[in-house]
Amino acid sequence: MKLDILSCAPKCYSTRRLVEAAKQKGHKVKVLNTVRLSLDLAHGKPGLYYHDKMVTEPDAILPRIGASLTRYGTSVVRQFEQMDVYTPNTSTGISNSRDKLRSLQILSRHDIGIPLTAYVDDKRDVLSALERVGGAPVIIKLLEGTQGVGVILADKREIAKAIVETLHSTNQQVLLQKFVAESKGKDIRAFVIGDRVVAAIRRTAQGQEFRSNVHRGGKAEAIDLDPVYAGTAVRAAQIMGLRVCGVDMLEGANGPQVMEINSSPGLEGIEGATNLDIAGAIIDYIADQVKFPEIDIRQRLTVSRGYGIADINIPKGSSFVGKTIHETGLREQDVVVLTLRRGGHIISNPKGSRELEADDSLLCYGKSENMKTLIPDHSPRKRRLKPLPSTPVTDASTHE
Repeated sequence: MKLDILSCAPKCYSTRRLVEAAKQKGHKVKVLNTVRLSLDLAHGKPGLYYHDKMVTEPDAILPRIGASLTRYGTSVVRQFEQMDVYTPNTSTGISNSRDKLRSLQILSRHDIGIPLTAYVDDKRDVLSALERVGGAPVIIKLLEGTQGVGVILADKREIAKAIVETLHSTNQQVLLQKFVAESKGKDIRAFVIGDRVVAAIRRTAQGQEFRSNVHRGGKAEAIDLDPVYAGTAVRAAQIMGLRVCGVDMLEGANGPQVMEINSSPGLEGIEGATNLDIAGAIIDYIADQVKFPEIDIRQRLTVSRGYGIADINIPKGSSFVGKTIHETGLREQDVVVLTLRRGGHIISNPKGSRELEADDSLLCYGKSENMKTLIPDHSPRKRRLKPLPSTPVTDASTHE
C-alpha cells in the first residue's frame, strides 16, 4: 500500500509512530506538509501538486489536520476524494467534528447523549439560555478550540454573562454547556478505528484544574470501557463520518455524554497509558479498506431509473406486524430488504423467515413507486429516539 500522511508536524510523536508502523508492515509511506499541497482543477481531471511536482496518486491518505488549517486542510482532503483516493476520515467529517456547534447539532437528532447546550448571539438572551442549561456553574466554550483551549468554567451567572459578553465583543462565538457535576475533572477518551473501540482511557485533571486534557497536565489511565460507552463512541464516530477518531465523553448520571469528536487524535497519551500499538491498528485498518473499500450504497443503488433507497417504518397496527418478510410480499413488488433495525440493533440481509414487529425499520432498495405506497403518512412527522444498545453497534453487527 502507498500511504500519504497529511501533517504539518512530521517530527511529532503521532506522525512518527504512524510512519514507523507503516514501514514495519511493509507499506510505502510519505509525510506531506498539508499547506504545501496545491490544488489544480480542470475538466474531468482534479490534480494535486507538492513542491511544484504533480502528486502520484497514493492508495490512501491519512489526514492529520490541525485546527488552524481546517479550511485548507479539508479542501486538500476533498481533492484526494475527487481523485478516488481512500481516506478513513472524510473532508465533511473533519469539518463537522471541528465545529463544536455543528457536531452537537448533528448528534442531537440521534439517540446520542450530549451535555445540554445553548448557543446565543445577543447578550439579551444570555441569562435565559444560562438558566435553560441548568444555571451556574456552567461551561463556556469557543466554537473552535483544541486541547482545552477556549474552555472556561464560570461558577456564577453574573460571571458567566460577563465572560460571554466579553467574548462576543471580540467577535468570538461561544457555547453555554451544562456542567456535569458528577464528572468534574475527568472524562473518557475512546479511540475508535472502523467499527470498534480499540483503546480507552480515563483522563483526570490535577490540582485545581478542571480540564482533564493530557496537554493540561491531566493524568491518563487505561480502562475497560463499558459496552454502552463503547457503543455510543462507535455510533457517534459513524454519524460524524469518521473512521479513525477520539471520542471524548463525560460520565453522566444517565450514561455517556459525548463532548467532542477529535478527527486527529494524539497517540502519545493513549499508547503510553495502554501500551497498545494504536498506530499499527490504524495502518492495518487503512490497508484493509484499500483492499476492500466501503461502498456508499445509496449512491451505487440509485443509478437505475425508477429505483431508489427508502426507510420503511412499521408502526403499531401495520398489516406487516406479525408477518415474516417473505409473507409481506415485498419481493413480489420488486422491493428488497437490505437491513432491519430493531431497538438500536441492525440486522443485515435479514432472512425471509424473520418475523416483523411494531417499530421495526426496514432499509429497502426497489422500485420507487411501489415503496411510496408502503411508507405511512406521518403528519406531522414525529421522530422517536431508540434506546442505546447494551453492546457496541455497527452496520454489520448482526448477520442473519
